Amino acid sequence: MKLYFALMVLLSISLLATSAPPTCYSRMLNLSKEIMDSFNALQNEEPLEPCVEGLPKLYLDIHNYCVLAKLRDFVASPKCRKVARVGALKDQVRKLYTIMNSFCRRDLVFLSDDCEVLENPLQAPTTVRTQVRSESKEAPRGIPITPAGKTSTG
Repeated sequence: MKLYFALMVLLSISLLATSAPPTCYSRMLNLSKEIMDSFNALQNEEPLEPCVEGLPKLYLDIHNYCVLAKLRDFVASPKCRKVARVGALKDQVRKLYTIMNSFCRRDLVFLSDDCEVLENPLQAPTTVRTQVRSESKEAPRGIPITPAGKTSTG
């Protein structure tokens, strides 16, 4: 009985430890990911509504200062009355802008202000890292090294 009670206490403590509330930063990251997923799904839908084609490109990096202007521009773009998902997406974008601009303003650190990156995103960093690793594994081209015991004159 004591073992059962100890197990229940341990399980309760572990559940409380893992159920911490989200921070401002994690909320911004999750919401930006949700927005990007919704936008990509909307862009890949067939047939594509003309108003959806007219929406500005949407790539979000919450560490880039220009993202605030990007969010404002997206919300201000012409409305699509026929497509309810566009309205829901704009509501999510408005919510992220409000969180970034008021609630979490002190927690946010902008690492860059390169607006061009938000218009034309580069490759994902994991892809670049993979390419660098594969290049470093290749044998350097130059003078061939022979083992010390095997020389051509020896």
